[in-house]
Amino acid sequence: MSRRSTPKSVVKRLPVYLRILDNLIRRDVDIISSRVLSEETGFTAEQIRKDLAYFGAFGTRGTGYNTSYLREKLLRIIGLDKQTKIIIVGYGHLGKALARYNMVKNPYVKVVGIFDADPAEMGAEVEGLRVLAISKLPEVARESKAKVAILTVPAEEAQKVVDLMVENGITAILNFAPTKLHVPDHVYVHNADLTIELQSLIYYAEEDEKTHQTE
Repeated sequence: MSRRSTPKSVVKRLPVYLRILDNLIRRDVDIISSRVLSEETGFTAEQIRKDLAYFGAFGTRGTGYNTSYLREKLLRIIGLDKQTKIIIVGYGHLGKALARYNMVKNPYVKVVGIFDADPAEMGAEVEGLRVLAISKLPEVARESKAKVAILTVPAEEAQKVVDLMVENGITAILNFAPTKLHVPDHVYVHNADLTIELQSLIYYAEEDEKTHQTE
């Protein structure tokens, strides 16, 4: 099965399973059942078994999954068994937070380039890595062979920057810019709009408040 033929919903759940397994291993839990995984994740046991079945048979009927074994398999399936080189474009407040988090707290990635258009940010350092002008992106992307990028630039600049990324080998983009990006078929974009997420969350808060008002 090719990576692109795997349902996106399944791919998004795999890191959730990995996080649970990391926590279980830290607690010295050697075996985990799909039922307990269901309790930990909120997904049904049937859904978990179906998701994992896309990639093989990893458990033992009546026993469950060996946590360390399943974790190693998921790392390979996702591509986290080796550090993934990434670049970050946009060094505003969000870009700063994402850069520092991924350089200090995320062992699965290696940030190889941080770029911004603001001359005032040029030369700033994050964990020893200097912020560069966007004009330096092609050189860094080619030399590092990075394939993944995080984008946190203003909406009006996003498409131009993405075109530059794609021209220089980037094939997967986590987009925080509030705009639709146009990319070739071989490039995957995951949109993360924090404003929409917050506004949709407020809907539930308002619903709860209105419910109390009518009681």
